[in-house]
Amino acid sequence: MLISFAETRRTAGALLAAAGLCLTVLPAPLAAQGDLLIAPTRLILDGRRGGEVLLSNIGNEEATYRISLELRRMTPEGELEPVEEAEANLTERAALEMIRYAPRRVTLPPDQPQAIRISARPGAELPDGEYRVHLSFAALPKVRPIETETAAPSGGGFSVNLIPVYGITMPIIIRKGELQVTAGLANPRLEQTDAGTVFAVDIARSGTASLFGDLLVYPRSGGDPVFVARGIGVYPEIDGRHSAFEVGPEQAAAMRGPVRVEYREPLHLGGALITSVETVLR
Repeated sequence: MLISFAETRRTAGALLAAAGLCLTVLPAPLAAQGDLLIAPTRLILDGRRGGEVLLSNIGNEEATYRISLELRRMTPEGELEPVEEAEANLTERAALEMIRYAPRRVTLPPDQPQAIRISARPGAELPDGEYRVHLSFAALPKVRPIETETAAPSGGGFSVNLIPVYGITMPIIIRKGELQVTAGLANPRLEQTDAGTVFAVDIARSGTASLFGDLLVYPRSGGDPVFVARGIGVYPEIDGRHSAFEVGPEQAAAMRGPVRVEYREPLHLGGALITSVETVLR
């Protein structure tokens, strides 16, 4: 399927206009880690208008979060590997330079939302294409007073108190110009591994933009999907992604036989079909 992004920009703009309702109306674009919840979980900009990400502290105590930009590259297995700024390519450096956001540090009381304003200004000399950075939200550990009467370890020496730091990372995608992308599904299969049964499928991508959608497996006889995996992306740095998902024995049994595998836009973006393939899973 060939996808043009002239219409996608208008859809993204409408979604951002409703960002204040995302916390209660659109469950799909939410993500939570620790006591932090954000909406939406990905942002698409065209350089003409900015957007917002809403943060909410769903814990019982006040919390402080540091907001920063990161670079990440997708592997053919779908992993997002961090990239040091010194190792960034020209496209990645351009993405870092064009993003502006504020504030960069927020302190939130419980149930108190905060909007992070984001804008992007791609230079006129940049070639048409898709540019991407990842916005990171990291919880800062609370400063605790030193206790004067701390029980000594039974074996002597000293003790260490480890405090976990939670965070969320989301992509910000800037699309410049009229971009197109084609997609395809290949080699859907059930595989046996040491951990159990795995449903695997290859998603092919070509063109100047990324793909993002949900994978669904339907019995060819009709009815509800017997498998759903949401939020599967394929970024422009790879031509295809090898996706694999563990499935339980009952689900694997339901998937065996003639099926139709579909890759669709997320429901909150309309759910349009991107590509599909029919096969027999054994």
